[in-house]
Amino acid sequence: MMTLLASGAVDTTSRTLTIALFCVLVVVTLGVTVWAGRRTSTATDFYAGGRSFTGFQNGMAIGGDYMSAASFLGIAGLIALSGYDGFLYSIGFLVAWLVALLLVAELLRNSGRYTMADVLAFRMRQRPVRTAAAVSTVTVSIFYLLAQMVGAGALVALLLGIAPGHTFLGMTPDAAKNLTIVIVGALMITYVVVGGMKGTTWVQIIKACLLMVGAALMTVLVLVAFGFNLSGLLGKAADKSGAGSDFLSPGLKYGVEEGSAWQILTHKLDLLSLGMALVLGTAGLPHILIRFYTVPDAKSARKSVLWAIGIIGVFYLMTLALGFGAAALVGKADMAAADPKQTGNVAAPLLAKQLGEQFLGGSGGGAILLAFIAAVAFATILAVVAGLTLASSSSLAHDLYANVYRGSNLARRLRLGWVLRLTGAKGGNGDRREMVVARLAAFVIGIVAIVLAIFAQSLNVAFLVALAFAVAASGNLPAVLYSLFWKRFTTAGATWAIYGGLLTAVILVISSPVVSGSETALFPSANFAWFPLENPGLISIPAGFFFGWLGTVISRETPDAEKFAELEVRSLTGAGAH
Repeated sequence: MMTLLASGAVDTTSRTLTIALFCVLVVVTLGVTVWAGRRTSTATDFYAGGRSFTGFQNGMAIGGDYMSAASFLGIAGLIALSGYDGFLYSIGFLVAWLVALLLVAELLRNSGRYTMADVLAFRMRQRPVRTAAAVSTVTVSIFYLLAQMVGAGALVALLLGIAPGHTFLGMTPDAAKNLTIVIVGALMITYVVVGGMKGTTWVQIIKACLLMVGAALMTVLVLVAFGFNLSGLLGKAADKSGAGSDFLSPGLKYGVEEGSAWQILTHKLDLLSLGMALVLGTAGLPHILIRFYTVPDAKSARKSVLWAIGIIGVFYLMTLALGFGAAALVGKADMAAADPKQTGNVAAPLLAKQLGEQFLGGSGGGAILLAFIAAVAFATILAVVAGLTLASSSSLAHDLYANVYRGSNLARRLRLGWVLRLTGAKGGNGDRREMVVARLAAFVIGIVAIVLAIFAQSLNVAFLVALAFAVAASGNLPAVLYSLFWKRFTTAGATWAIYGGLLTAVILVISSPVVSGSETALFPSANFAWFPLENPGLISIPAGFFFGWLGTVISRETPDAEKFAELEVRSLTGAGAH
């Protein structure tokens, strides 16, 4: 029934429409970026969009920043292949926003200015804390960037039907993937360098609107196909899944009751570890945290999260219809033919093709809907990588350059004033110099991400995403929560929490079956895995809190009680907030 992608090539009409929509999307977003760039003149404009966005606008942007290609294509694919268990990712991603709403959003907006480190350094020694925060921010962002950009190359090649044995404009599949990575990298650098937070925010809002429209259209068409009979939809999905009634029950993918007692326990602990990383990692992701600074006050920050919860919640409910719809209308056999690795990424595109053919007038309608969904997936990638790049460049410029490097002995020894003279910022005020450094940092981070992504295409994307969430939950979140709520917390505690959580997460992931010791590992022929879980969150997150406590209790530093009282009043009331 479905020949799209299964044959290794998309028909010419679908490919032409997809490329045309890609180009239209790029032109529109670049136009918005240039428009926003003309309205970016101060550091507050560049880092926080002038704090001019409403709660609804910021909520849409948070949704655009958060709902990545993994959310759109990956979760729909997981549900299509694994049924009930595939929806667990959706639950984890959604519940995570309750943590952000209750513990982080309002307090962070009131306490900080541009970055996460503003909160951590408020009552502690600036340089060690800001350095640690910058290291963590860049580490999380780079891993997440690599996952998005490596995924972009593979995804666009898949959506355009560029498979082994075929060429595209004279390029091999590998060359086409590399070109996609370069284009995505160049666009994300442009969005950040030209538009700053204003440009990036509007790109994320556009992406969120496109994603919701696309998902809603496909959801309605799936429900119409089954006469709005959910039982019929689920029954057909179970029948065509090959798993029968087990498709609608827990245990098909996670918590599998097979093997020895140790293996069964490991499966269950892995599920718990994954849940912890998803739920707690979101509240520590740097590109999410800086979004709370783009609104004028704490009330707007709360509204942002409430709108984001509503938008993201509705979206993840729609992934149920997309996933089960793909299982019922496309079937596991056709998905496996199109994607032998069975990642699930083709489920939504194949469903779009099927629905278009069924409701929009044959193969032409299928090509149109497929092209639209492919363009939405591309927009999703662009919006997320732009947010990650902005978070990294902001931390490097505001934390490392402005508050650690400038005025230090290192600055006097390196004498990098020629860089500022070259860019026209030498002699300007501090804000202007900081913005120049931020733009240079975005350019450098973008180039590094492009180069690393080209050489990292064999890496397991799930490994990179898991590491990003685990590091965010293990290092950033303990430091932020301790700083906001623990009076005795010290500089040593903050640095120990960040570095301790980061290193624990990295070491455990390297020592896990994700990297070696299994057929799907990064190095399948090697076996140096001694940690049995695929996600380190169950160990590394408590370790981050433990290291924060340990560093504090063994430190001889006397906490500044007055500063904590000021932070407490500011975080809870907004008095004195920027």
